Amino acid sequence: MKPFRERNPVAVGAVGLAVLAALVVGAFQLDQIAGLTARSYQAAFSDASGLVPGNEVRVAGVRVGKVTAVELSPGVPPHVRVTFRLDDDGVRLGEETGATIRIKTVLGQKYLALSPAGPGRLREGTEIPLARTASPFDVVQAVTGLASTFDQIDTEQLAEAFTTLSQTFADTPQSVDASLTGLSRLSRTVTERDEELRTLLARTRTVTTVLADRADAFQALVADGEKLLAEVSRRRDAIHNLLVGTDDLSTQLSGLVADNRTQLEPALRKLRDVAAILQRNRDNLERTIARMAPFVGAFANVVGNGRWFDSYIEGLVQPFQPTGGRR
Repeated sequence: MKPFRERNPVAVGAVGLAVLAALVVGAFQLDQIAGLTARSYQAAFSDASGLVPGNEVRVAGVRVGKVTAVELSPGVPPHVRVTFRLDDDGVRLGEETGATIRIKTVLGQKYLALSPAGPGRLREGTEIPLARTASPFDVVQAVTGLASTFDQIDTEQLAEAFTTLSQTFADTPQSVDASLTGLSRLSRTVTERDEELRTLLARTRTVTTVLADRADAFQALVADGEKLLAEVSRRRDAIHNLLVGTDDLSTQLSGLVADNRTQLEPALRKLRDVAAILQRNRDNLERTIARMAPFVGAFANVVGNGRWFDSYIEGLVQPFQPTGGRR
């Protein structure tokens, strides 16, 4: 076999680049490559409830696949057909397997939960019927519907109706009269706070919409907070040991000072006197250091070339003058 150094470098480089490009493309398409060997199923729902392609498929809380398509089926009755795949070969779905759309986060993100049941094995491509599927109650839609319904209520007419009802039952027993009186007061309170309630529900709708749009960011924030708390908890023992060691060190230093107070006190007193002398002569010391700077610079130049002095003496020998006189 011909060694690589004897081969054409252009051909070797081209083959290497082609292999590298194939590896990069394969890395970005791992999900599609895994889907080629996955098992595909379908489930019929009366309401998709915000489920979208890409959402997780779980069995007993463990991720085993993902949703690949959500489309409207023209069957009778009309329903939503959810296509999903299983990437885990170890999951066995029985012939009576059920499916439920559940809420993953408080912001409304969903996932498809499977409940394996029944004998045998569910054939690939089989659709789970409506009788074995269920959709969750959407809180965001409920708040939005409440706000829309509340906008259509005639609060003044409702208050008048409760007042009339209370007056009609005025001769009834005291317990019934107290209940109706409370209803009348409730209706008047609702009427008086009509604008505030409308504003509250409108702002609630806005908040839920913003949170639903920022579900991924909020989920990432919560996940980062969990990581921070986990790291603090993991290093709890180290922080505790550090605090205990600091406390022990301060105790030992206090004991050292107390045991050597007799020896340390004269030394500290003399040190205080030396500091006072230096403070009084600060100006003289500053002038001395400033005047020594030129000498230190010149001395450094003299001895800067090795273990000898580098200097010269000017005027030691008279300069040579030629004989013959002046012309």
